Amino acid sequence: MRIQGLGAIDEATLELHPGFTVVTGETGAGKTMVVTGLSLLSGGRAETSRVRSGVPKAVVEGRFEALGGSAARVAAEAGADPEEDGSLIALRTMTSDGRSRAHLGGRSVPVGVLSELSEQLIAVHGQNDQLRLLRPAEQRAVLDRFAGEDVAGTLAAYRATREEWLRVSAELTERTERSRELAREADLLRHGLAEIEAVDPQPGEDEALAAKARRLADADQLRETASGAAYAVTGSPEGDPDAPGALGLIAEARRRLGAAEDPRLRELEPRLAEASMLLADVGTELAGYLETLDADPAVLEQVLARQAELKQLTRKYAADVDGVLAWSAAATERLAGLDTSEEALAELARRRDELAGELAGHAETLTVQRLAAADELAKAVTEELGGLAMPQSVIEVGVRPRPTDERDPHALAVGGRLVHAGPDGADDVELWLRAHDGAEPLPVHKAASGGELSRVMLAIEVVLSHADPVPTLVFDEVDAGVGGRAAVEIGRRLARLARSHQVIVVTHLPQVAAFADRHIVVDKRAMGGVIGADVRTVNDRDRVVELARMLAGMDSTETGRAHAEELLAVAEQDKRNGHKPNRRKRTR
Repeated sequence: MRIQGLGAIDEATLELHPGFTVVTGETGAGKTMVVTGLSLLSGGRAETSRVRSGVPKAVVEGRFEALGGSAARVAAEAGADPEEDGSLIALRTMTSDGRSRAHLGGRSVPVGVLSELSEQLIAVHGQNDQLRLLRPAEQRAVLDRFAGEDVAGTLAAYRATREEWLRVSAELTERTERSRELAREADLLRHGLAEIEAVDPQPGEDEALAAKARRLADADQLRETASGAAYAVTGSPEGDPDAPGALGLIAEARRRLGAAEDPRLRELEPRLAEASMLLADVGTELAGYLETLDADPAVLEQVLARQAELKQLTRKYAADVDGVLAWSAAATERLAGLDTSEEALAELARRRDELAGELAGHAETLTVQRLAAADELAKAVTEELGGLAMPQSVIEVGVRPRPTDERDPHALAVGGRLVHAGPDGADDVELWLRAHDGAEPLPVHKAASGGELSRVMLAIEVVLSHADPVPTLVFDEVDAGVGGRAAVEIGRRLARLARSHQVIVVTHLPQVAAFADRHIVVDKRAMGGVIGADVRTVNDRDRVVELARMLAGMDSTETGRAHAEELLAVAEQDKRNGHKPNRRKRTR
């Protein structure tokens, strides 16, 4: 990953290990900007305050490797072009004036595409995520994620049925409460439809009648015009030689040219023949027009009467006949939905009750599935806590239907009692912690101290990582409030997690950092009064110095370095005793 102009980081390139990478540094050095960069690559919100002072924009670039499945599909649909080695480069820029752009595989894409891609590749967990996981709705989401496809399928069916149940219930309530008002509306609609049906207007009829009325009203003038034109073209109907018309004159000209001895004159005769044919066609059409020209006053009266009928409709329902027909279609559809008869209300009530039965069945299935998953989740998290220096702690996951009464518009009868049918089911889910043998189980936020809460949340994330196919996990100081042996156990657990996932951790604990496969340090520096940060990968002696600094600032003492070397040796020995880490590259 390459970061430029983000927070305290001017420019840095990070080579992230396919296993366990740790990022450390002094407070305020800018190590959180690494997580911010990953968040931006994941389609996260672009905050202009993150752009480094004095630079026009911040740029974050990352290379994703070993894409497959849904991630490859998202990239292909976005038109992204992978590199020759199959990797894919994502780029995010944000300017100091608030503009943000995203690119994937060399193509400009909406930020939402990066978000959709990251859902398949990266999961970022920070201290805010810990607080969010304390909310009941989030705890239910955790349980559903752990339960997997079984609960997901049932929940989808539940939501679809609930949506239809709410729609039918609302329609029944509206029809019942507004029956008198709806009945009046239905009467008005039926009256209008009957009036339109009696007149039976046809599409475009008003325009056709208007044109016909104009012709009938001007019939005498039109006849005079057409007759005069016909006389000029074809001549006198009686064959008067003194009025031959244009056809007669052209015939005389053709005769004279055809008898001429000069070839140039004779060549003109065929052209006059063409003109004669054209004029003959015009004369025929004029004669036909005169025959169809109707000057009967009775016909004009009929047209005007029909126009008056249509005018009654266009005055009430629309500006023209086509608009009247559109109103009629809409009124017919509306009328079908205004049936307030007892039969219609009974049918709606029957459908509502039928859907309520289906919904109750889905809700019961959800509860059963969640109860089964809750036992498994509680055992898995409890086992993880045992490896995080909380051996006596026990997690319980409670699943209880949420009771309600008849006043609740979303009340649903399930198993003989009323429960609240919310969008995620009828269950309340809550995490409980029994801190030690003999202690009463309490909600986790009441029973756990700050350090214990961090470990509980980490244990949950580790358990979920096995249920979640996301290959890269990012933890931002989720070990807050932890120290001593518990910190060692957290480092050991993260190292084991890195056998199956790429793990990136921002931490202040040397016990965690010692277990990393790669150690990145963010150093604070000041140049010309401007605070900046350098990013470097440390090995061997430099890593010992950094761990000694983290051990209460003991980097300048032999004792501190000795403690750091001992911590590294313990971590290396522990990793050698375990399985080799997964070397399949994820994000670099």
